[in-house]
Amino acid sequence: MTGGALWGGRFEGGLSPEMRALSRSTHFDVALVAHDCRVLAAHAGALRTAGVLTAEEAAAIRDALPGIAADIAAGTFGIDEADEDIHSVVERALAERVPDAAGKSRSGLSRNDRVATAFRLWIVDAGKRVSLLLDRLVGTLEERAIEHRDTIMPGYTHLQRAQPVTLAANLSAHAAAFRRDHDRITAALERAAVSPLGAGALAGSLLGLDRNAAAEELGLRAPIGNTLDAVASRDFALELLAVCAILGVHLSRLGEEIVLWTSSEFGFAVLDDAYATGSSLMPHKKNPDVAELARGKAGRLIGHLTGLLATVKSLPLSYNRDLQEDKEPVFDAIATLELVLPALAGAVATMRFDTTRLAEAATDPLLLATDLAEHLVARGVTFKDAHEIVGRAVRRSVDEGRSWREWSGQDWTAVHPALADAGSLLDPAASVAKRSGSKAP
Repeated sequence: MTGGALWGGRFEGGLSPEMRALSRSTHFDVALVAHDCRVLAAHAGALRTAGVLTAEEAAAIRDALPGIAADIAAGTFGIDEADEDIHSVVERALAERVPDAAGKSRSGLSRNDRVATAFRLWIVDAGKRVSLLLDRLVGTLEERAIEHRDTIMPGYTHLQRAQPVTLAANLSAHAAAFRRDHDRITAALERAAVSPLGAGALAGSLLGLDRNAAAEELGLRAPIGNTLDAVASRDFALELLAVCAILGVHLSRLGEEIVLWTSSEFGFAVLDDAYATGSSLMPHKKNPDVAELARGKAGRLIGHLTGLLATVKSLPLSYNRDLQEDKEPVFDAIATLELVLPALAGAVATMRFDTTRLAEAATDPLLLATDLAEHLVARGVTFKDAHEIVGRAVRRSVDEGRSWREWSGQDWTAVHPALADAGSLLDPAASVAKRSGSKAP
């Protein structure tokens, strides 16, 4: 059997070269070959139960498919120019190896339900790989947090120093976001793990195929009840892309922190040489490319989501060829995360923190202004008034160019009698120790 489409009886002649080039998808959907063969194996089982295939025919097909998947993936069974998609390549290989049964194997099977099922299987497997990589990054952040549970640093809002916290709290905040991403991936994969197989082109089959048994063999929870929805929906791809985009944003935020922390202006951390690059012109440069690339890839991931949303937003039921555009963004999103996650985990694991510089940055007593306001509240002053009182003290310190640490008890009493002992409150470590949420884990 030569390469070609899985259709054509009503057509005379072949596709034009331009149409063939536009229609071909083997250059990217070859990634589905193992999953497509799993789908065919499950369908062969359903055809045997329905009496379309004999037990011997079904067994021959099922026995041949793993080798076909391996040979196509390895390139030992070649893809022809005439092959429209990976499914036609698999069909050609099957016809060569099981010629007597191959022609029956597509009974009751459409490319529509076949592609959707194989794609769901691929997404479930790929999502699990990303989950494992995400586990490593979360574990690395949590290990570094434990290492730095007593390292004081300034916390920021609006990129302005706000209150003292620990480096552990900062690292744990990133880990918390990634744990939510992990939960989202798990939930998305659970929803993706249902089976379109047996839906046919859109309305099922008259052959009495056991869709429940096929779903069970594939490791999917159940068949999708509405067959039009089964072949038309790409929610599972959109949801995974949404998860990838959110994860990309969280990776970008961690990357931005690393860019800032390793700059001379902050000086909070130094990247290991294995995760930094130099300048082609300036010999002194050490650039945080690992963090910048993580930051930059977020735009790519966001773009994949918005692109597929635009593709599916106005498609009528049920299947439309526009849906050929669903795979490349998902494949690239997963490939992107499989590059970024281990690189960023390695950078975090090997990054050296300057604990002295971090502590020095948290010594500005103005970072404890909120502590002073709450000190007044604990002594019966309304927070509205306490905020105003401490705000005036801030303004006086700034206007005079004199740090609160230089103030006497008399200076503080002049601000408010309840602040006579304010000088003893200007200890960042003591402040962190007393406040909840600033010293995780």
